[in-house]
Amino acid sequence: MNTIQFPAILARVANLPEGRLEADGKTLRELIEHLCERHAGLRGHLFYDNSRLKDHFLFTSAGELVEPDLALPAGSSIEVMLAASGGIDTATLSNEEVQRYVRHITLPGVGRQGQQKLKDAKVLVIGTGGLGSPVSLYLAAAGVGRLGLIDFDVVESSNLQRQVVHGNSTLGMPKVESAKRRLQDLNSCIEICTYNASLDADNAVRLIEQYDLVVDGTDNFSTRYLVNDACAQLRKPLVYGSVYRFEGQVSLFNHNDGPCYRCLYPSSPPAELSPSCSAGGVIGVLPGLVGLVQATEAIKLILGIGESLVGRLLCINALSMKFNEVRFRRRPECPTCSPDHSHRSPSEAEVACLSSTPTKSALPDDFYIDPMALKRLIDKREGELVLLDVRDANELEVCKLSDVLHIPLAQLESRIDELDRDKDHYVVCYAGARAERAASALIAAGFRNAQVLKGGMKRWVRDVEPTMPIY
Repeated sequence: MNTIQFPAILARVANLPEGRLEADGKTLRELIEHLCERHAGLRGHLFYDNSRLKDHFLFTSAGELVEPDLALPAGSSIEVMLAASGGIDTATLSNEEVQRYVRHITLPGVGRQGQQKLKDAKVLVIGTGGLGSPVSLYLAAAGVGRLGLIDFDVVESSNLQRQVVHGNSTLGMPKVESAKRRLQDLNSCIEICTYNASLDADNAVRLIEQYDLVVDGTDNFSTRYLVNDACAQLRKPLVYGSVYRFEGQVSLFNHNDGPCYRCLYPSSPPAELSPSCSAGGVIGVLPGLVGLVQATEAIKLILGIGESLVGRLLCINALSMKFNEVRFRRRPECPTCSPDHSHRSPSEAEVACLSSTPTKSALPDDFYIDPMALKRLIDKREGELVLLDVRDANELEVCKLSDVLHIPLAQLESRIDELDRDKDHYVVCYAGARAERAASALIAAGFRNAQVLKGGMKRWVRDVEPTMPIY
């Protein structure tokens, strides 16, 4: 069986079901005659009255012109090319691309010129998780010519509830490679650049300056402030999105002298008020909803159409299905984008919740205990040992150690007198950040010994109980 790819405009005017059709025949003429029998509207566009193929078409296969009556190899793929006026540049948008993006090209205000803008665009997506999944999928499908993906993590089964760019077949694979595989399958016409790394103060400017705009798919404040500062310094637009449980936010920063993220939130909240998606949970469809709005903002920005979210924070409540808007302005005293500070170099912001990013220890080394060492202590039950879990109650629904004492970090200060200062306390959270704060509070309150489970429950599952579910 052979195939013939028709120009998008011919497929449309001839009422073909799709641009690429299969046909039987030993020569080009036989193939086309076969298709004309199946699709009556095609003959008048391809043949003159004397049954000669019209001269404003070229028929090619593997880069060579095909003669109508010469024998074709079995399984040939023929492309029909239409002579174009000066307004149609087939060197930049191929027939395949025109066919692929026909729903864009026929939109008022987009056309071939707009699709070419998308093809020329370079977009960096930071994070390929809940937000990065829908963002990257729809930007790839839209035809953004170069997509950059940066993420240091690997695909885990708990990701699949919301991170739809990944799948069971890529479990254990670096997320950027998993996403690239899916996006290339979705659209082979685009370039995908991957960075299997964590964005930090050393590489942020170098990476971001290679792209036209950035989409924020991060899930922690440290990286979010870092991205914002780098984009402000480089004058790159930043499409912001965040999700937590049933609520999301979207805005556009650093565009047309508009405000930046620090104009909206000058500093991050404390850890007890800002659990990550892993710790606080998120309904699986919410990142899709927020990510689609982010992708829409990016596409509008590239095309130069519509009203952007500059100076507007879109707030989404999935439970009530209400969309509200908060207007805000650039802060004259903003440490990032005000005229007096706009040339400062981005640096690591204050860390509030880093459950999903590599972190530096906040306490001396002897205040940490490895999972296997804690497991040996638990098995021996030597001395007065207290396992203090400072996560929220919903997190313990997924996984917990046996015989733990549960006091959420937000309640620890008010309930600290419930604890015996003469006992050894081993503090547990998801990845270690909240446990560090709790241990610091215990030490300051005069407790004999307070140690942090290094790496939290996430590392416990990895090193001690790999069959235990984790989030």
